[in-house]
Amino acid sequence: MIRPRVIPCLLLRNRGLVKTVQFNDPTYLGDPINIVRIFNDKEVDELVVLDITATVENRKPPFKLLSEIASECFMPLGYGGGVRDLQDIRTILGLGIEKVVINSYAVENPAFVRAAADLYGSQSIVVSIDVRRNRRGRQEVVTQCGNRWTGLDPVRLAADMQHAGAGELLLNSIDRDGTMRGYDIELISQVAGALGIPVVVCGGARTINDLVSAVRDGGASAAAAGSMFVFQGPLRAVLISFPTPDELKLAFSGGQIHG
Repeated sequence: MIRPRVIPCLLLRNRGLVKTVQFNDPTYLGDPINIVRIFNDKEVDELVVLDITATVENRKPPFKLLSEIASECFMPLGYGGGVRDLQDIRTILGLGIEKVVINSYAVENPAFVRAAADLYGSQSIVVSIDVRRNRRGRQEVVTQCGNRWTGLDPVRLAADMQHAGAGELLLNSIDRDGTMRGYDIELISQVAGALGIPVVVCGGARTINDLVSAVRDGGASAAAAGSMFVFQGPLRAVLISFPTPDELKLAFSGGQIHG
């Protein structure tokens, strides 16, 4: 049996990598090239880099920096942030990046997802959906880095994005982002149970057991995380880490990992 993917999710801001808590209070982590090199050494399954200010600043993806990151990255790489044009996707894929992540613009213009999938293949197109609870306690899709409420139900939107041609979904719980309180298993179950494409989940992981729970209990296809791989200890000191292949194999095969 193939082990589910475990994916560090890195947030890019002003050429540096940061980590947020509920999409706020970014903590600087370091230079993206250096951090990618560390993850190379740790033989991670895949990386996702998301530029968290490109869309709100209405600018293009940082192609030069992405070229530098891609040239250093020895594992499959995905990028999202500021993607609003088919030529942008062509350029990103041309840099050697395997997957392009579309978030806000997928909600604004679902036809763009279809056009991108038709032109470049569904396997290259990931739709990212950010979700948070509204004042009524219901899960609602938000865009523009968590600043714009859409009124959309995440399960319905996810199904629509699958129908539009997305080959994979990245589901992020803003309420759990950076909190290290565990994934929102209920949300994951609702979305993953409605789709026939892989669902990668992010937001809340603290331990390997959380990663396993997202797959085993939530039905996710892969588990992504940020804080778990970049912070150490209660003071959240910056330290890049990743479970060993043996630890992941043991955990996903039913063994219990402590810590």
